[in-house]
Amino acid sequence: MTTLRRIVVVGASLAGLRAAEALREGGFEGTLTILGAEHHRPYDRPPLSKGVLLGEVAMDELMLRVPEDLGAEWLLGDPATALDAGARILRTRGGEEVPFDGLVVATGSVPRRLPALDPEREGVLELRTLDDALALHKALRHASKLILVGSGFIGVEVASSARRLGVEVEMISLDPPLALAGAVVSDVCRAMLLDHGVGLHVGRSVSEIVGSDGVEEVVLDDGTRVGGDLLLVAVGARPYTDWLEGSGLVLEEGVVCDASLAAAGAERIVAAGDVARWPSRLLGGGSLRIEHWTNAVEQGAAAARTLLHGPSSDTAFTSVPSFWSDHLGTRLQSVGLPLLGDRVEIVAGSVGERQFVAASYRGDVLVGATTYGMARALVPYRAALARGEPALL
Repeated sequence: MTTLRRIVVVGASLAGLRAAEALREGGFEGTLTILGAEHHRPYDRPPLSKGVLLGEVAMDELMLRVPEDLGAEWLLGDPATALDAGARILRTRGGEEVPFDGLVVATGSVPRRLPALDPEREGVLELRTLDDALALHKALRHASKLILVGSGFIGVEVASSARRLGVEVEMISLDPPLALAGAVVSDVCRAMLLDHGVGLHVGRSVSEIVGSDGVEEVVLDDGTRVGGDLLLVAVGARPYTDWLEGSGLVLEEGVVCDASLAAAGAERIVAAGDVARWPSRLLGGGSLRIEHWTNAVEQGAAAARTLLHGPSSDTAFTSVPSFWSDHLGTRLQSVGLPLLGDRVEIVAGSVGERQFVAASYRGDVLVGATTYGMARALVPYRAALARGEPALL
């Protein structure tokens, strides 16, 4: 820590803020700079597809609390564009050169884009930032039918919010709804979407947007025409590492890190949140990247400890992944990595009643668990995964 006089956190995000807080709590007294691409200070992202769209969350409620004694210099609205890891300088779009002794990469992710769906076109939106959510919130007030391309968590949450606002929804996706959560969850989610009046076009993609001024309809790859006056593209996200090309860091669908979140290819550079890829104990040392809220919180603090004390077995990141999603009047929660399992057992509740806990096993080894509407029943499975127990039957 004696060589760290100036630390820069790139990403005014949840992970970036938690890293900054942990640096101060860990005794760092030098210059701390937080650089963000947006003009906003860190805010909570989960409400963007729910409370913000519904007008139920005020701006001040969305903003994350920044400790009064954080003592950080904020450089907002000027994103990083290049990193010279050897010279220990990063450059911004505005032409600033920011030197550092230690660096936290917490630039998160950006929406994946499809060639046929240009977000610059009138009536075509995407949802990642607060400004995106405010634009979608405004557009939904004037829309009669939303064409929603993508059926992941953001897509399902937006569909749920739009239906509550009385907007019709047509969902188009190559994959079934919430396919990444497993077949049991996907089937239940599909049924709930249909119950809420959402039109589903699974196994299809958009080949053309029709409309001289905005969106009037889309043509699917099988020739089907789907009408609507607003289109949201929600086909997932990719880690934002564009600015790190040529920096010397190892980039493989994220910043490749060791078990302590120290970036490969450089010294005193760590990564946290959506952008970090690290070897997970649950994968037997295989690499993992996670885009969920809890992971950003925990990795921000863990990356800061590694920056202060160096990578070691004491600073290895071993937290159990978890996430939640509120949609269609219920809550989905998951712990571990359920998709690693080769069998799934319903261990509580009933799939038919849409309240259940599904445990996933690889052989006799518990690898994850998922629940709809039974959050408390998930607690022992998280504890078992944290202890590394082989099974919980």
